[in-house]
Order: sequence, then structure tokens, then C-alpha cells
Amino acid sequence: MFCLLSVPFAALAQEAESPEQAAVRLNAGKPAQPGTSAADDDSDGGGNTETRTRRGQRASEAPPRFEIDLSAPDEATQSFLLRHMELQRYRQQRSLDANELGRLLVQTPENLKELLATLGHFSPKVTVTAPPGLGEATLNDRYGGGAGTTGSLGTVTVRVEPGPVTQVTSVNVSFVGDIADSPAAAQQRADIQREAGLIAGLPFTQADWNATKAVALRRLLAQRYPLGRLQNSLADIDAEAHQARLYIELDSGRAMRMGEVKVQGAERYDAITVERLVRLSGLEPGSDYDLAKMQDAQRRLAESGYYDAVFVYVDPTPESETLPVLVQLRESKRQKVVIGVGGSTDNGARLSLEHTHNSVPGVGWRALSKLQLERNDRLASTDWSSPPDDDGWRKIVGAQAARQLDDFTTTTSQRLRVGQTQLGVEYDRAFYLQYDRAQVVNSVMRNAATEGADSAISANYAWTRRRFDDLIFPHQGYGLAVELGAGYTLGSTRLPFGRTNARWLTYWPLGNVSAAAEPEPGQAREVTATRRTDMGRLALRVEGGAVVARDDAPIPETQLFITGGDNTVRGYGLRDIGVRRPDGTIGPGRYKAVVSLEWQRPIWNDDNRSNWENVVFIDGGAVSNKAGDLKPVWGVGTGIRFNSPVGPLQLDLAYGLETKRLRIHLNVGFTF
Repeated sequence: MFCLLSVPFAALAQEAESPEQAAVRLNAGKPAQPGTSAADDDSDGGGNTETRTRRGQRASEAPPRFEIDLSAPDEATQSFLLRHMELQRYRQQRSLDANELGRLLVQTPENLKELLATLGHFSPKVTVTAPPGLGEATLNDRYGGGAGTTGSLGTVTVRVEPGPVTQVTSVNVSFVGDIADSPAAAQQRADIQREAGLIAGLPFTQADWNATKAVALRRLLAQRYPLGRLQNSLADIDAEAHQARLYIELDSGRAMRMGEVKVQGAERYDAITVERLVRLSGLEPGSDYDLAKMQDAQRRLAESGYYDAVFVYVDPTPESETLPVLVQLRESKRQKVVIGVGGSTDNGARLSLEHTHNSVPGVGWRALSKLQLERNDRLASTDWSSPPDDDGWRKIVGAQAARQLDDFTTTTSQRLRVGQTQLGVEYDRAFYLQYDRAQVVNSVMRNAATEGADSAISANYAWTRRRFDDLIFPHQGYGLAVELGAGYTLGSTRLPFGRTNARWLTYWPLGNVSAAAEPEPGQAREVTATRRTDMGRLALRVEGGAVVARDDAPIPETQLFITGGDNTVRGYGLRDIGVRRPDGTIGPGRYKAVVSLEWQRPIWNDDNRSNWENVVFIDGGAVSNKAGDLKPVWGVGTGIRFNSPVGPLQLDLAYGLETKRLRIHLNVGFTF
């Protein structure tokens, strides 16, 4: 036997109606009976309101007119059928009589078979047994002389055997319109077919079928074809073989191209900045329509700091030759002050004060000034940046003064920076000149000969690339950041030096792709091409740095390296790993090496992947003044991750093998 299924069943599309709505539908087309229904509801011709209230109270307190005893093979199917079956809607109906219940029972098997078909059961056995003595029930048995029935009509017994579940054997997607034979759309066609085919081999459900069609249409609308539509769909069900062959036909219409940028809401800040950021996302006039590029443009505008709300969209019509890019803005105030309170396991409580000026008078640059106070650190800084040019470059000027306390050693430093930077989704680049000055003082062992300030000037280039599958919850991919610098020390001893620092982070998925979680009946599976693997992933982090100069070159300490803490080598405190000074304190050195290997494993709950993860890790790090003297110290531990909407929340317990101490480390979010 073959069954063609092409539309969702109405039983799942509507919510349970109220008893009053059920009464209207049940009695529609019937003549009103004396003393019932229409006259019993709320229409008493302006009668006593108190009487109507008492009737409503009695109705809410009245027992069900009949009970339902439904038996199914599993609790989930039973709950689904009880929630959606048509008979359930009439249990509280006061005016329901035996004849009407009998008529409903005749329709119940067909209703349940339709519901079971949405779960993939097309050959079920359904038995409905009426309450004993149903034919003897009368219509005159009422509460209060006509206000309600006097008793229950009994219990309706339903027995359900769903039968074998139908499996999806194939999913075929066909195309009409420009996409059918356009070489430029070949990859788009392949992506649509691949994603639609993910449900092949899984049990057929109406929810999965609807979700598959929706995903295919979204893929079509995402590139080139904003006027695309689902032209036809068909589920060809072979109930005897328990197989489903699915067909989708998509009509793309014609390909459309982007037009000029139109900005609405630009008052405080120049609209040319908006147009530049939109073009930097690839939305050039004449380029193919691309939803991802529009979302990137919206992200760039939102992250620029000039706008509180951004909406980038197009308004396609069949008559349009091009699609103007419409940008609606709600601008941020010119100035903003933020007071922050926080803390870390490395540096204790933190208090910060930030002031932002989005358009400094006279220059139009954006200025961000910050004051931050922690247990051992003090920081004051200001960073100015110009609006981006046509290539996305911004001029930058910054100044920073800092004071940090390590045991009895206080390091006071100042930094000035001028250059330009280009920030992107995958790449960041920067060129800048930097002046550094640092002074180190030991409050216990004062030595005037060693307490002079060292200073230097350097030219630097920084480059970062991110190739993660997700910038908030990465599962695979890598990131690489490199800094190169060359400069001269200042003061009485002027010597050249070179500096480099590099970071690498990569994720490797482990195991097989996790099976799609079994959903509640009536809900779609989470079937995507980017499902996570069942054994989690390995994260490898490697860092290295070097300052090359003569031994007697007075390099400022802020240009050297020190490590340890939450984001470097766990099991050790902030700046615990460095070079031991003559006074016994720990200071920075000219060479650095850090490595970390972490296994991030999912935590499962009833065979479903939860938002929690367990991790085990080993970290190692070393700092020295000579490359041959690098001797790593190690930390091992375990922890948990919670994947919150704002990013992963991390809590680790680490043991330092060198110090033989346990430390707790806390971190929020993912950045590279």
C-alpha cells in the first residue's frame, strides 16, 4: 500500500481549545436545546453577573465528563497522543451527552492513526472501547437543574499498537529557475542536497520532514535567490515496506544582485562610515545577493561602537533590477560611562571605570579611556582610533600607565603607541611604533644601582588569523597570532634588539559524529551537518617568544616575558613562572615557551548531549634569559565547562607539580 503525504496534519498545528470553544464547534449547525448551550453560556441578556460568576466557578470545579485510559508501548508516545487527540478536548464539556460522545468515539481511531502517521507509524492498530452502559446515559442528568451534568459518562479505553516505524530511504531535491543550470550555483545546489539528505536512514516523522523543507528553503534564500520558494514537496510512503521516499522541488526565480547602500538614522556620525563598513563585508554594487555578507555587515556596524542597534536588510520584489542595501540605525550617545565590578582567581576583586567618547570634537575620533584597580595591579589607559578608511584601516593612538605588585617587587611602566590597525572576521593586522619605559623597585632590598628606569622604542607588526568553525564555541579549526618587532634601547646605553611572539591554538574532533538526539514525539531532530563528535575534542595550545639582544642591553621589563595563571599555565599563580632575580623574586625573561593539551569531553544526560563538558589537561611553561636554559614546570588537572549563551564558563582545579599545590582557575568566554 502506498500513501502520499505532502502537508502537516492539522492536529499538530492547533493548540488545545477551551471548553467554551469546543462547545461552539461541537454544537455548530445544531438547533439550540431548551435549557442548554447558548442560553447557558455568558449571554443572559444583561442578567445577573453574580450568577454567571457562580456558574463559572462550578464549571472549573466540576469533574471531567468522562475519563480516558490510553495504553501505548512507551510513555512518550502515550503522552503525545493524549496531548493531541481530538477526544481530549471534550472531557470538560458540560453539555456533552452520550450520543455526542458515541459519535466522537467513532472518529477517534482515524484521528489517532493520523497522529501516529506524523511519528512514522503508518500501519497501527487502534482499539477504542466505549464506557460500559454508555447507551443508558440520559440528557436530563444535570447540576442545579440544568447547569451541568450529574455524573461521569465513564471511562473510554484506548489501546494503541503503533506498528513498525517507517524509515526514510531517500531525499531528492530538484530545482527549477536560474539555479537549475547556473555554474555559479553548483556549490549551493550541492549544499542543499547534502543537508536535505541528512535525514536519510532515520525514522520518518512529520516534524523532521517539515524541518528539512524549511532548511532547504533557507539555503536557497541565503545566496543569489531572495525570491526563491518551495514549489512542491511530496512524501511517498510505502506502508507495507515501511519506507519513505521524499521529494522537494525548489523554484529559485532569477538571481539578484546588490545595489547601493541606503542609510537611515545617521545623525551624530557620518553615514560614509556605514557605507565603508558595508562594502568591506563584500556588499559591493553588482555583487551577488548574499545573506551571510549582510549579517557580517550588521556585525561590523554593531561592533564599531557607534550604534546601539543595527538592522541590515533588502526588500526584494520581482520587478527589482538590483537590491539596495537598507541600513537602519539607532545611534549610541556620544559619551558613555561604565562602572564595572568583577574578579578573577589570579588577581582578586576588580573595579573598573570606562569612559567612551564616540566623536572627539575637532578630530572625530573615538576615544576609550579606562581606569582599573585590582588587588595587585593598577592600570590607566586611553586608546583613540579614527573611523575606518575605504580599506578598513583605522589610525590608532594609545597611552598606558600601569603598576603591578609581585611579592615585594613593584613594576611601574608607561607605554605610548601610534599606528594603524585593520580588524576583520578572519584576519587582524596592525602596524605601530611603540615607546616603553619600565622601572622595578624591591621595597625590601633597595638598590639605587638597579632601580633605574629602562626605556626603548620599537617598530612592530602584528598579524592574527582565525579559522575556527565557531568563534564562540569552537569545535575544530585553528588560530595563529604572530608579533614581530625591532627597536633600540634608549638612555645611556643604546643597543638594537629584536622581539617576536607567536601563539597557536588548534582543535581536533575525536570519535564519530554524535547521533542525532532522539526528540520528544512531535519535535524535529537536531540533524545538521555540523553536529559535534561523541568523544569531544582535543585542544592544543603552543606559545613561544624571544627577545634577541646583547646581554647588557637594558630591555624594559614590559618587553620581556613572564607566564602562569588562568590562561597560560594552570596550577600556578599569575606571573609565577619567570626568571629568579638576585633578590629572590620572580621577574620576566627573554625567552618563553608554553604548551597545553586539553581533552574536552561532553557530559551526556539520558543519552542526550548536555551543555556541560568535563576536561582533563596538562600545561607546561618555561621562561629564561637563554634559550638553552628553558626548563618547563608542569601543571595537571581537571575541570568543567558550561556552554552558556555568552560563551563557555570554565572552572578548573589544577595541581602544580613544582609547587605541589592545588589552585582553582576561573575563566569566562573564548577569545583568540
